[in-house]
Amino acid sequence: MFGFFKEKIDNFKQKISNTAQHLVGNVLANVDESEERYSEFTLDDIEDTLIGADLGVGYAAELVDRLRTMKNAKPSDLKSYLKDEFKKTLAAAGDTVLSYRENELNIYFVAGVNGAGKTTLIAKMAYRFKQEGKKVLIAAGDTFRAAAEEQLNIWSERAGADIVRRDKADPASVVYEAIQKAKKEAYDVILVDTAGRLQNKFNLMEELSKIKTVIDKQASESLRESILVIDANTGQNGLQQAKVFAQAVNLTSVALTKLDGSSKGAIIIAIAKEMKLPVKLVGVGEQMTDLKPFNSDEFIDAIFE
Repeated sequence: MFGFFKEKIDNFKQKISNTAQHLVGNVLANVDESEERYSEFTLDDIEDTLIGADLGVGYAAELVDRLRTMKNAKPSDLKSYLKDEFKKTLAAAGDTVLSYRENELNIYFVAGVNGAGKTTLIAKMAYRFKQEGKKVLIAAGDTFRAAAEEQLNIWSERAGADIVRRDKADPASVVYEAIQKAKKEAYDVILVDTAGRLQNKFNLMEELSKIKTVIDKQASESLRESILVIDANTGQNGLQQAKVFAQAVNLTSVALTKLDGSSKGAIIIAIAKEMKLPVKLVGVGEQMTDLKPFNSDEFIDAIFE
């Protein structure tokens, strides 16, 4: 297993300090740990704070209802209770290690709304794979947004990756061409960019489904991940995005961009709970090296420190 999958995030606690305060700090601030039992007023405050931290109404209510029914539940134990529950929720969503097989073609289907950071995420993934000595090809599948293709072309050059792009062409045909090229020229990785125009949801879903069909027909055994890119600052909107894209693509994981500085990083837990999707990659800065593997235990430990 190469370095991309096991690298730790430097200064992680500092990078997610806003999320830690918004989720853990604010919840604990509402609790008097000297009390022997939770009052209904305190429980309501906890629930409201968890909802405000983007955990979602259902999950917040579930956590608080469990506190109501627990025998000998004490406010002084709230921190350890939440920490354990969050870890269990993230673990139940699945493995957080990005799938990759040596000496085979590995395809990564990348989806998400425009502005979520798909293009830069693909560039950073390309860069990281290139740093590991892999031969990388980018399929520019967002063919009707000229700026997207041009931006991806620039990023691919910076990353040292090759690109297949055909302005205004059918996106599925671009992916088909990329797969044929990759097979013929022994590439290790294909990164597939896709459109993210939610304004016309039906057309977008059709487009994504066509691309997925091409991959299934031409290289189904090579598809490693269908990654949904979510901007950490969108909070609960990210969960709604996940539901939309899951209609068209069998999503396997999430990449959360702009986690550094965001106060809404708890969306990681909300998506794990409701969608059973693990976060596998996080963006924690602007540099090419600021795409990191996600470790759920490291994340929870950091927000509770």
